[in-house]
Amino acid sequence: MSPWPELVGAFGAVEHWLLPAECLICRTGLAPTPQDPLICATCSNRWSPLGHPSCPRCGQPLTPGIDCRLCAGWPPGFGGIASAVWLDQGARRAVHLLKYEGWWRVSEVMAATIRRLVPPAPGSTLVPIPLGRTRLRTRGYNQSAALAEALGKLLGLDVAPDAIQRRRETTTQTALTPEERRANLAGAFEPVGTPPPHPVLVDDVFTTGATLAEAATALLGAGAGPVSAVTFARAQRPLAEASAARPDGPPLL
Repeated sequence: MSPWPELVGAFGAVEHWLLPAECLICRTGLAPTPQDPLICATCSNRWSPLGHPSCPRCGQPLTPGIDCRLCAGWPPGFGGIASAVWLDQGARRAVHLLKYEGWWRVSEVMAATIRRLVPPAPGSTLVPIPLGRTRLRTRGYNQSAALAEALGKLLGLDVAPDAIQRRRETTTQTALTPEERRANLAGAFEPVGTPPPHPVLVDDVFTTGATLAEAATALLGAGAGPVSAVTFARAQRPLAEASAARPDGPPLL
C-alpha cells in the first residue's frame, strides 16, 4: 500500500501550523484551505503548454514536411509520450521543489496539469519510473511515484509503484548526449512480477525519452500490452521558439 495518503494526513496539520500559506514560486500569500496548493493558480497558469505541429508519438516539435527521427528507434509497442508543459522558469522551479527540496505535495498541482494527457484506455495503470537505491535513500522518496499517486487520485486509476525496478544504478544523465543516455540506460530496468496490461509510465521531465523508452521495453518484454507515458514537462524548446520567449534567468536544475 502506498504511504502517500497517510503522509499527507500525518504532516498536513504540522505544515499548516509551521508555515504560512504562500505560493512557493512567487511567495504571494494564499488563503488557508484544508489542502493548500503550494503553487498559486497564477503561477501554474503561466506554465507554457506544448504547441503544434508536433510528433503524435513523442511530442517533438516538427517542421512541416520533415519526419520525426527522435522516436524512430522506440519499440513498436510503445505508443508514445505526452508532456504537459515546457520546462520554462516556473515549471522548472516546480520540478526543483519536488525533486530536490522535499516539497512532494507540489506533485498535486503538477498532476492537475497532466491529467488531460492520460489515455482513457480501460484498465490503464500508472507506473512511476523507479529511482535507484542510492538516489532513493538520499532523496527520501521517488518524485515520479509522488506524481503518479497524485495523478491516480485525480483520475481514479490504480498505481503500480513496484511494476518495474532498476536493475542497476545509472550515472546521472544531466550532462550526457542522447547517445550516451541510451547507452547509460540500456538494460537498466526489469519488471517485477506480471506487468499491468495497459501501463502508463509517469515521470517528471522528458529530455530525450531514453529513460521512458527503456522502461517501456522492459514492460513490453514481460508481456504488457501497449505502453504509453506522460510527463509534467519537456526539457527543450525549439531554438526559434525559445529565443522569442521571455528570458527565464539562470537554470535551476
